[in-house]
This record gives sequence, structure tokens and C-alpha cells, in this order.
Amino acid sequence: MASPPSDIDYRQLALKIKDWGRALGFQQVAITDTELSASGERLNQWLAKGYQGEMRWMSEHGPKRYHPEQLLPGTVRVISVRMDYLPEDSDLIAVLKTEDKAYISRYALGRDYHKLIRKRLTTLAKDIEQAVPDSVIQRPFVDSAPVMEKPLAVKAGLGWMGKHTLVINSEVGSWFFLGEIYTNLPLPVDEPSEQDQCGDCRACLKVCPTDAFPEPYVLDARRCISYLTIENKGSIPLEFREPMGNRVFGCDDCQAICPWNKAAPSSTEKDFSPRHQLDNRDLAELFLWSEAEFLKYTEGSPIRRIGYQGWLRNLAVGLGNAPTSEQVLQALQRREDHPSALVREHVSWALQQHREPKRRKRKIVNPASQPDL
Repeated sequence: MASPPSDIDYRQLALKIKDWGRALGFQQVAITDTELSASGERLNQWLAKGYQGEMRWMSEHGPKRYHPEQLLPGTVRVISVRMDYLPEDSDLIAVLKTEDKAYISRYALGRDYHKLIRKRLTTLAKDIEQAVPDSVIQRPFVDSAPVMEKPLAVKAGLGWMGKHTLVINSEVGSWFFLGEIYTNLPLPVDEPSEQDQCGDCRACLKVCPTDAFPEPYVLDARRCISYLTIENKGSIPLEFREPMGNRVFGCDDCQAICPWNKAAPSSTEKDFSPRHQLDNRDLAELFLWSEAEFLKYTEGSPIRRIGYQGWLRNLAVGLGNAPTSEQVLQALQRREDHPSALVREHVSWALQQHREPKRRKRKIVNPASQPDL
């Protein structure tokens, strides 16, 4: 394997890479090495407890996940990037409190971030290749391979790992995507600039509707609404249906309550703006979409990945938790004989909820309750 050129000013190249990245719309670009042994040990402990649920891909590829040089031979550095995604005028609390509205995680309201960020990273990689045309080995990643993107981002100085297991930046909070470029270029590394600043705060742990955090910095995905509504392909366990409330694709409660997100900036990317008014649509209206409408309105969206059946399953749970109304009941009744047994099961549960109304115990994020820093 050819070695990278030795007559390159890598310090100047690193500065150029950061300039090129910012010009492409990344709010932060940093560089780190590939040492992830401690993170690999924590991952294996997490897997041993079964917290990954049905996400079998989390245990595949062995040590490639925490040995970047095994995933892409020759890798010695990782370029880690941050792109903010919080849509402008994102009144998520109002939607959560309006129980007949569908709550969709803020990251999924616009265009699929995988496509957007991968295209930008590919452009950045080409810029690097043009600057160092010989013997460059590199590959961009966007949540699409066994890459430990959060530990790498922390090592690069993009923030610290919060108690909710997301990366927090003291200036912008946690509403951002991550991406990486593995490279064989011996670029100078950035030092981690932010220590853990969660302190005694436990707001994210307390607000979780399904108590998905067995301890700080540890997520039991099997209890997480994001997992239940997206990664889980079967039935939603009964114990989690009422706590789900109107969250039909993902959940943002742990971010919404975080005091570091009080002044989080809105994204400047138009592609992350809500499409088809999905930030404020009635559960019943979305539930009555035909499969053709679902495919049309979720084209280019991360929502598409759960499929039409998963969409109806999640919405049925939301309708079961919604206030009883003629619109809600009629929508559910129209799906009672749906061809999918999975959908019928959740519709039946939802209708039973309205036949035997009871006081539901739900956790609603209240910004006024956010602790001070």
C-alpha cells in the first residue's frame, strides 16, 4: 500500500479542509485519530446486556466498528463534521401537547440527511484528492457503516457525550447531524475542547416517556420510542403504547428538555425544512393516507424506511392515545379490516382504548421546567 506524500504541509491542508467544509454548509469540521479502544469496550458491554434489541447490525463487523483502520485499511485520521438540522419555527412542544396531532422527530421532517450530507462529504473528499492527487485513501460515511460517529466527534472536539447518549456542544446544543471521512493522510489532530458539562442535571433521564435510560450515559434501545417506532418491525409492546402518546416517528423529548438546547440555532438548510406540513398534521388525516400517498409524500424522506405498514402501526397507537372524537373513531374503523395483521392488532387496541377511557399517564416536555445551567 502506497504511503501518502511526505512533502505536503499537512497543517495548512487541515486548515483548507476546514474552510472547504464550512463552505459546503458544515458548521464545524475537526480532525481526530483512530484510537477508540475505550469506546469499543463500552460498546461490547452494552451489547452483552442486549440493549441493542433487534438491531443485530450493531454487533456485526466485529472490531471494525472501533478499529477504523480495519474498516478502511490505511486509515490514520478521521475528519468529523457537524451540520445543524433544527427547523426554523419548530414548535415541537405545541404539537406534543395537542394529542390529536402527529409528532414526528425534528430530524425527519425534511429531506433524508443521509443523501444531503453524503453528497457534501463526497465533494469535500474530491477537494482533498485534488490537493493531494497521489496515494490518497479515503471514504465518507453518514450513519451508513460500522462507524462510531459519536465517540469520534467527541475526540475531535465537537462536543461531549450527554447523559442521553447524544453529543452536546456548549454553543449550539445537540440538534445536529454527524458525518465522517476516513483518510490515510497524517493530518494534525484537534484536541477535545469540551469536557462533560452535564453536571448533576438529570432532566433528560427523567423526562423519557418510557424510562429508556437504565443509568446516565446508557440507553436501553428496546425501551426507546425512536427504536420502537423505527427499528422495531413487530408489535409495539403493550407497556409502551400509552407512553408513546402521539409520537409516531421517533422522539425528541430528551433533547427538548436539555438546558443546553435553550438557545439552539435553527438550521440554514432549506432541505431540512418540514415537507407537506408534517410538523403539524392530524393523526387521523395521516392514518387515512393510501399506500400511494404515503410513498408520494415520504419520497426522499427518512420516514420512508419504516414502510406503509409501520406507518399505520405507529399512527394507530397515536390515535389510541388521542382524545375520543368522531374523526378519530371513524379513521380507526376504516382500518379494522386492513390486510396486515400487525395493523389490525394495533387498530383493535386503539379502539379498545376509546371504549374504556382511562386517565393516561404521559410525560409532556415542559420548557418551563428546564433546569438552569
